[in-house]
Amino acid sequence: MSSPLHHNVQDLEQELHWFTRVLDTRFKLFFGQETEHDSVFEIFPPDLRHSSSQYAQIVEHYQFSYPERCLLILALVPHIRPRLLDIFFTKNKTFDRRFTEFGGVREGTEGDFVPTGETLVFILAGTDLEVRFNMQGLFSREHVFTSHNIIHLDSGDASRSLLKSPLRITEEYLSYFTTGEQYRPHFSPRFPARYIETQLEWEDLILHPGTMAMVTEIESWIKHGSTLLQDWDMAKKIRPGYRALFYGPPGTGKTMTACLLGKSTGHEVYRVDLSTVVSKYIGETEKNLGRIFDMAEHKRWILFFDEADALFGKRSETKDSHDRYANQEISYLLQRIETFDGIAILASNLKDNLDKAFSRRFESIIFFPSPGPKERFRLWKQGFSSKAEIDPEIDLSQIAKTYELSGGTIMNVIRFASLKALERGGEQVFLQDVIQGIRREYAKEGRSV
Repeated sequence: MSSPLHHNVQDLEQELHWFTRVLDTRFKLFFGQETEHDSVFEIFPPDLRHSSSQYAQIVEHYQFSYPERCLLILALVPHIRPRLLDIFFTKNKTFDRRFTEFGGVREGTEGDFVPTGETLVFILAGTDLEVRFNMQGLFSREHVFTSHNIIHLDSGDASRSLLKSPLRITEEYLSYFTTGEQYRPHFSPRFPARYIETQLEWEDLILHPGTMAMVTEIESWIKHGSTLLQDWDMAKKIRPGYRALFYGPPGTGKTMTACLLGKSTGHEVYRVDLSTVVSKYIGETEKNLGRIFDMAEHKRWILFFDEADALFGKRSETKDSHDRYANQEISYLLQRIETFDGIAILASNLKDNLDKAFSRRFESIIFFPSPGPKERFRLWKQGFSSKAEIDPEIDLSQIAKTYELSGGTIMNVIRFASLKALERGGEQVFLQDVIQGIRREYAKEGRSV
């Protein structure tokens, strides 16, 4: 069976052959040389309707037009066949400089040619202003290239016009179109979120039955929401996406629940690093969060905001410019979360710490209580390794009744006691190890056994 990479290579070779002919024709027309075509639009792109490559699937899914196909392959060329762009180094002999019409910027130690919006306009329009003006919509924020995070114009320089900005294909789609593998963004200042996962299953998660029932509602939305919106024609009545608030004491399973929701439904989960997102500089917090939401739009992602009150806290009374900008940030976040088409889960220790305007926008508000004696007993019983030998003196049922601990804290004790057994060179866990571990955890919280 052929690999996704092989299928992509086959289709990209066809696309590159078509693009080469288009490029050759444009330059011949520009320099008044003989050519068999009067317009580049006479050179038809390859028919990919029956191909199974990721490249073909994207082209067919969006029903890309001729200019869109040309823009897509132009953005790919610097990564897969950069020599095709060497022709743009042709100099204007009259002025001994590059042709302004070609657009493009030079980057890297070798001064590689990177196409810009002007480059595409030159290839398709030449000097035809009507064609040039018709292509402006390709670079709007509403176009799928931008809104679905496929291609964007890198307009980092505010003094540079949009068409003079470099064309960038996103790393995600570059990965789709080359290796055929799904791209997983790395944590960085530009993407301050980390991919998280769990090796556990639902049966390993011990929650209050009422909490579990509400979590199941979220799972149901993830599995059937698109059918409800599209097949049942409810998109006009129900907003896209899903927003949930998990609140309760630390160590009660909020993060694990988010991971299991992703695992059971095939959605990747990213925990947003709020310490990186929140900035003391005016407007930076919105930019940082905006990049995350832009990346996550139209994907099967779950965004998990841990300790969300640090970012989504109550708006303060406006006393100075700092308060005003802080409140503007919260208003911006409200708008982004409300229009986000994915799954956003906010976690907080206290529900009342969040701005009430957020509470009204959640589809689910789920309380994660500290486990009761029955849940604690299950946590103790399931927590130890199957290789551990539990001392007969250890009455897990009694320990569960006596010591009020969260699930995360119980696992800390189990880890401590298990390591003590390994230090002794054996596998037997003694009662004294468990009690010592409990004392350590109580001491962290300022409590005594």
